[in-house]
Amino acid sequence: MNTSTAGLIAPGRHDRKNPFLACVRVRRSLTLPGSGKDTRHLELDIAGSGLEYTVGDSLGVFARNPARLVSELLALLQLDPAHPVTLAGGRQVAFQDALTRSYTLNRANRKILHGVLERLPAGEARNAFDAVVKSEELAADYLFTRDYVDVLREFPSIRFESPEAFIKLLSPLQPRLYSIASSPARHPGSVHLCVAVVRYETHGRRKTGLCSGFLADEVSLNLPDAPVFVQESAKFFLPSQPDRDVIMVGPGTGIAPFRAFLEQRQQDGAAGRNWLFFGEQRRATDFLYEDDIHRFQKEGVLTRLDLAFSRDQAEKVYVQHRMLELAAELWKWIQDGAYFYVCGDARRMAKDVHAALLRVAQEQGGLSSEGARAYVEEGMMRTERRYLRDVY
Repeated sequence: MNTSTAGLIAPGRHDRKNPFLACVRVRRSLTLPGSGKDTRHLELDIAGSGLEYTVGDSLGVFARNPARLVSELLALLQLDPAHPVTLAGGRQVAFQDALTRSYTLNRANRKILHGVLERLPAGEARNAFDAVVKSEELAADYLFTRDYVDVLREFPSIRFESPEAFIKLLSPLQPRLYSIASSPARHPGSVHLCVAVVRYETHGRRKTGLCSGFLADEVSLNLPDAPVFVQESAKFFLPSQPDRDVIMVGPGTGIAPFRAFLEQRQQDGAAGRNWLFFGEQRRATDFLYEDDIHRFQKEGVLTRLDLAFSRDQAEKVYVQHRMLELAAELWKWIQDGAYFYVCGDARRMAKDVHAALLRVAQEQGGLSSEGARAYVEEGMMRTERRYLRDVY
């Protein structure tokens, strides 16, 4: 995909193929000193873009690779950064610009392994690497912690004949989708994000997540520097009936759409009750949007709040544990027609919350395992569409 600046400012409707260059007006920390995490609140100015969103939608962001990473890679490749290369759309740009804007550099892919293997001379090193390339498990393990700089540093004698020969081994840069944390009715011309910045070290090098690092460290404030588009959601939405109750489970950055939900419910004067389950590591440093949440409580928008700070006691407590502790009340809300929402980590949290909900249906509803599954997965999720998930 062509993501150079020239391509991003093309006139016409702004979408994934033609993102809008938004200005980041606000960027502040949501976590406090002493936290093990770095979570940011960002406010992006989209006034005049024609972009429209509703609560439940996501904002797509196209990142740039950090200049430091591009420089490291060019130094290893020893290729001319000004050499013109042709992108998928047929437009030519300088090699350095292509590496910066058009390809994913923070995670190596399988193609580079074959590219390296082809260029290794016969011998023990080639034989050992060949075994890695031919094994799905070994290759996946090798790539998990490495970017292209790591791979090329491991094989300093490798040379690519031209920028084109290297670029054909790369993966096109893809946008990152972030759940929108604001109501357009409350913040016209603006969109808010809640971003956990990924920072880690492997192979003796400090690294950041591609898009989270871009938004936290690379984007210039108050300049049109963030290519964005709106990704509409057909599967994550507020009830059409404002008197329906909603239950929201959003630990960590999963709080984002529920901040938007509460803003929208307040703007609409919705009569339905609102129950939020939120969790993080430590209350003192990781209570994201604490002031907003307490304000929603004070103003009567947030009916019930239940918190799970996993590291504040010897035994870890998560949102699913709070659900089970409050199973009787939770089941009553669900039986009264409440919508049930989950946002956040799909690999563990969402599965644990789903399992807890099935257990609540069994224990409080007197249902068998099969009956609980039918009630939750067939009834709530598919037929009634009142169990909705935004997981990643």
